[in-house]
This record gives sequence, structure tokens and C-alpha cells, in this order.
Amino acid sequence: MNTALTIILSAAVGAVLALTIYIIVRRILLKGQKEDIIKKAELEAESIKKEKIFQAKEKFLQLKSEHEQYINEKNKVISETESRLKQKENNLNQQSSELGRKQKETDAIRQNLKNQIEIANKKTEEYEQLKQEAIKQIEEIAGLTATEAKNQLIESMKAEAKTQAQSYINDVMDEARLTASKEAKRIVINTIQRTASETAIENAVTVFHIESDEIKGRIIGREGRNIRALEAATGVEIVVDDTPEAILLSAFDPVRREVARLALHQLVIDGRIHPARIEEVVAKVQKQLEDEIMETGKRTCIDLGIHGMHIELVKLIGRMKYRSSYGQNLLQHAREVANICATMASELGLNPKVAKRAGLLHDIGKVSDEDPELPHAILGMKLAEKYKEKPDVCNAIGAHHEEIEMTSIISPLVMVGDAISGARPGARREVIESYIKRLKEMEGIAKSYNGVTKTYAIQAGRELRVIVGADQVTDQDAETLSTEIARKIQEEMVYPGQVKITVIRETRSVAFAK
Repeated sequence: MNTALTIILSAAVGAVLALTIYIIVRRILLKGQKEDIIKKAELEAESIKKEKIFQAKEKFLQLKSEHEQYINEKNKVISETESRLKQKENNLNQQSSELGRKQKETDAIRQNLKNQIEIANKKTEEYEQLKQEAIKQIEEIAGLTATEAKNQLIESMKAEAKTQAQSYINDVMDEARLTASKEAKRIVINTIQRTASETAIENAVTVFHIESDEIKGRIIGREGRNIRALEAATGVEIVVDDTPEAILLSAFDPVRREVARLALHQLVIDGRIHPARIEEVVAKVQKQLEDEIMETGKRTCIDLGIHGMHIELVKLIGRMKYRSSYGQNLLQHAREVANICATMASELGLNPKVAKRAGLLHDIGKVSDEDPELPHAILGMKLAEKYKEKPDVCNAIGAHHEEIEMTSIISPLVMVGDAISGARPGARREVIESYIKRLKEMEGIAKSYNGVTKTYAIQAGRELRVIVGADQVTDQDAETLSTEIARKIQEEMVYPGQVKITVIRETRSVAFAK
């Protein structure tokens, strides 16, 4: 066993020795390989270093050569530039010397011209003297002064020029008629045929139907006080005669008649008919009628496709419904003119919307209460300008009766449309228009006096009722006022028959029981 242990120990020692020797030998071998690798790496690094240095030297030499070439080119350019500048400097010096020489020559020429001008002025003076002497001699021989002879020559040439110009104008007009007459007739006839028209049906009387004579008696009131109150509040003459189940409302202003009709209708339905209630209902109806006027204006603009119009102009359009022009309803007339203008504008290649707008607004001056002294066309133009209508529309309104110059191409269309609408058979009745004008003038004369609050022309202009303020006019003043109004109407107006002037002065005392 000891032998085996000895053998094992010997084997172990031998194994350890062998391993130790192997490790030592391996390290020696690895150390040699490592040194070889390091030497080899150092050789390769040296070779790369030399190669890079060589490449850097080559790049440096190349850049140096390029830089030298660039410097040489720049030097060459600079040399050429210096050479050109020197040449230009020489040229400038030559030009400067040449200019100096020419300046001297110019001074000499200027002096020469100055001398010649002095000589010419002297000769001109001599010529004027000779001319004046010759003119005097001619005037003595001819018996005419130079001015008279000149005027005769001018008049002769003017007459000849007028004759030639008139001949030329006539030729041009004849040619224009030949080419334009047919087309103009076609456009106007087509426009008239495409636009509907209504005949004049306006009158100065409205019939109010009632159910029985009992209601008629209630409307009249005790001793006629209800009738008087209604006439004073509305300015309409109420005619109660033997006509069964009817009362006549007479007034030249259709707005007043409509207010009276609506007020009577509400009073009859309500049943309470007395002066205080009458005044209350009339005021309420007037407010309702104003709303209806606004609605009529808006509906008219919508029907015609007109937008963006000022609200005051819309209100004036609505008021046209209750006005007439020579018996022709003013709103129907305005709508008709608008359609006629739009049709003609379309035929002529113009803007139909602008033409329609101008046609609708052309008579708004007739329904305005502002500045009644102005012609209605001028007043309408001022209203359109006030409410920011386009210049073309304003000019068309103001010029449709040729009271101002036409500057818009739409203006003659509105003038023609107005003439076409008014010239249709049965469209107008001039008698009614002159009648209404006379009544308005009569009311205006009475209203011009101090203290007058309301004026109403009734009974077809045969009576003028003047309502005065009790605090401004006494009973004695009322008598004097009626005489003065009668005298002024007699002096300033022409009218058939006679006019009765009635001045009404009423004092009211109102108290409330609480």
C-alpha cells in the first residue's frame, strides 16, 4: 500500500512537473509570438505613416500649385484692369480738353446769337411800327377798324362752320336713324308688351257699408258730435245722405280716407262710439297703417328682387300705395317703370338690377314731406343720396324730368320708362292730379299762418277747414284769420266757384277722478 501511495504521489508530482514545464514553455512561445506581432505592427504603422506623409506632401504641392495659378490669374486681371483704367483716364483727359474747346466755341456762338436777337428785336419793333402804319392806312381806306374787320371775318367763318357742321350732323343723324330706329322700336315695343299695366281707377270717395240705419245714427251721434269728432281727427268729410246702408268718406288724400274707413270699421265692431273713443281708435289705426305701409314697401322690394335698401326708402315705397300721379296709382306706376327699365337694360346689355332699382325709386320725392318747395325729381335724388344709393341711381332719379344733366347711362332708361308707363291709354287722368294739386296748395296757404295746427280741404275744394290752437289764437283772431286766408286764396289761386273758409277754435278742459 505504501508502494501504491508512493507510486500515486510520484505520478502526481510528475504530473505537476509536467504541467509546470508545459506552462513555462507555452509562455516562452507566446512571448516570442507577441514580440513578432508587435514588430510586425510597428513595421506596418511605419509604412502607413510614410505613405500618409507622402500623400500629404503631394496634396500640399498640388494646393500650392493651384494657389499660385489663382494668384497669377488675379494679378493678370488686376493688370488688365489697371491698363483699362489708364486708357479711360487718357480718354477722359482728351474729352475734358475737347469739352473746354467746345465750351469756348459755345460761348462765342451764344454771344453771336445774343447780338442777332438784339438786331431781330430792333427789326421787330420797326416791323410793328410799319404794321401799325399800314393798318391805319388800310382802316382809312376801308372805313373799318381792324377789330371790326376781324369780327366780320369771324362771323362769316362761324356761319360757314355752322352750316357745314349742321349738314354733317344731319347726315350722321339720318344714318343713325336708319340703323338704330328699327332696333329701338323693337326694344320699346317688346318692353311694353312684356310689362302689364293697369288703368287709372283712383277717385276721391270711399263707400263705407253699414248694416242698418241705427248704426248710421250712432255714427252721427247726438247733434252730430261723433261725425264732427271723426272729421276733425281724420281730415275726411263724412257724407251721410239718403243712400241706404252706406256712408261716403270724401277726401283727396287716400291715406286719410283709409284711416277713416278702418277707424269706422273698428268703432262699429266695438260698439262704443263717442268723441274720446274716436280719437283713441284713429290714433291706433294710424299706427297700424304705418306698419302696413312698411310691410307693403318690404313686399314690393322682395317681389322685384331688390335688396339692401335703406329702411326709410322702403317706407317711402310703401307710402306710394296711397298716392296717385294723374290718377295713376303711384306704387303700380313705380313697379311698372322698374320692370320696363330692367327689360330695356337687359336688351341693351346693361345691368338690369341697377335699372330696376332706379325705376322703382324715381318718384319717391312725391311721397316725402321734406322740403316741398323742391321738384319731386330733385327731392327724390337728395333722398337717395342721403340714404347711400349708388351715384348712377341718384342721377337717374334726379334727371328723369331733365332737371339736371344725365351722367349715368341708366338715366335715359328711367326717363323713357316713366314716359311709357304714363303714356298708356287710360293710365292717367290729368284732371284729378290738377285737382289734388289745387287742394294741397289751398291747405298749404292756410297752414302758413301762425297758430294753425291742421288744415283740411273738403267738399271737392269748396270748403277749407282750419283748426287753430286755442292757446295761440283768440276768438277775435279767428275771425280775422278766416278773412286773411280768404283774401290770400282769392289773390293767389285759380278755382271754380267759391271757397268757404271755416276757422275752428276749440278749448278742452280735461281732469281725472281718482
